[in-house]
Amino acid sequence: MSDTILTMEDITKTFGPVKALTNVNLSVDRGEIHAICGENGAGKSTLMNVLSGVYPYGSYSGKITFDGKECKYHTINDSEADGIVIIHQELALSPFLSIAENIFIGNERARGGVIDWDRTRAEARRLLDRVGLPEDPDTKIMDIGVGKQQLVEIAKALSKDVKLLILDEPTAALNDEDSAHLLDLVRQLRDEQGVTSIIITHKLNEVAAIADNVTIIRDGSTVGVMYVTPETPLDQDELIRKMVGRPLHNLYPNHPSNEPGPEYLRVEDWTVHHPLDPERVIVDHANIKVHAGEIVGLAGLMGAGRTELAMSVFGHSYGSNISGRVFVKGKEVRLPNVQAAIDAGLAYATEDRKGNGLNLLQNIRENASLAALTKMSRLGVMDDNVERKSVERYRRDFNIKCHDIDVNVATLSGGNQQKVLLAKWVISQPDILILDEPTRGIDVGAKYEIYEIIDKLADAGKAVIVISSELPELIGICDRIYTVSYGVVTDDVDKNGFTQEYLMKGMTKEREVAA
Repeated sequence: MSDTILTMEDITKTFGPVKALTNVNLSVDRGEIHAICGENGAGKSTLMNVLSGVYPYGSYSGKITFDGKECKYHTINDSEADGIVIIHQELALSPFLSIAENIFIGNERARGGVIDWDRTRAEARRLLDRVGLPEDPDTKIMDIGVGKQQLVEIAKALSKDVKLLILDEPTAALNDEDSAHLLDLVRQLRDEQGVTSIIITHKLNEVAAIADNVTIIRDGSTVGVMYVTPETPLDQDELIRKMVGRPLHNLYPNHPSNEPGPEYLRVEDWTVHHPLDPERVIVDHANIKVHAGEIVGLAGLMGAGRTELAMSVFGHSYGSNISGRVFVKGKEVRLPNVQAAIDAGLAYATEDRKGNGLNLLQNIRENASLAALTKMSRLGVMDDNVERKSVERYRRDFNIKCHDIDVNVATLSGGNQQKVLLAKWVISQPDILILDEPTRGIDVGAKYEIYEIIDKLADAGKAVIVISSELPELIGICDRIYTVSYGVVTDDVDKNGFTQEYLMKGMTKEREVAA
């Protein structure tokens, strides 16, 4: 008979007139890895914030029972005292403090009010060994990658005698290797230390690989539980149907390739050096071209130079000692800054929508019009009617779910924020769109809508470049794919040659060393 560690019964949470959760139920067995799946905005993170005390008792209705007792948490410290630790998608680490300081911040190892640094470092070292992170405890967080930062967060959780570990999109910003290591660690915590885990993720292959059971939430309500056993593996098609409320027979829209139009962008012999180390070559004599109506992918491993290539072309946003030539519609252009790139008809939607793509303090209207201010103004004065009509049009066309365009963009789900970012650049009426990780951290249903938007842009005659770490995504939506390895464009692959194995060869090709 199963031993239930957590039950959440009839949880209802409202924000003003909006019901975020309606009678949600969740049951988690001790020692299992339980996945919570649903579209962006379905209420997954809200439910976990209710559980952890971010939304205190009294601000919601329903009953929470953890480890045999009813819980009425008023702060996150209350839930942590019971062994419930949540790791949010946006990591809560201080970049300027050391690993050891971050692990024990708010939970300091002290005697008589004075921090015992020897004990702090020793216990940090022991915790780092438990999570498989061979770093010096004195290393600053800013000096390690995102994958290692996730492991520091887990070490921090283990320092609090965690019984239930909640991970919200833990692999959204990780490469395949770091993702696999993190999932192995979660399994190890379950198998060797009995730690129960709840994982919120949009990556269905990870759900299939790691989850013991799955709860599906749609539109703020529980719509089903799927039980996984060795005899009955997860049915991903059924999971998608429950998540989005409709079957998605294909993960990618059926979009016949357009007949390529005239060449819109050509980059020749493009070389970029590191901004802080001018001797280090990041992009090495790259050559790419894109035609009107064409969707072209850039495939490469993390650090291959895809983003650096795109940003350096887009107004020298990255790099130093940049050389090479750029042609737009057959005419050589110089793009020394972002405004020059926009004026030449280029747009670049960054992979970091929250950090660099959107201003989270502004509303949808202000964000969406940001790249087209000169086109919406007269004599330097903004034409409010033109702005509102343009933004409202793309709100409808892109199916951005919101009450109106004056809603703060920070309140939107990840998928809707991504649509606002796309609208921001489409409103500027570019001929060439570079989309960097356009579906990172969003659910399968919202991804499908983004793919449909990309197809419409190509059908409208735009030249579209898509950078993605997910090979199936590039294979599913692109007409051609360039492979990139160590800053070198290694292959130009036509749609007929799309296989993961063939593309991976180009993505892992070793850098040729001159004799």
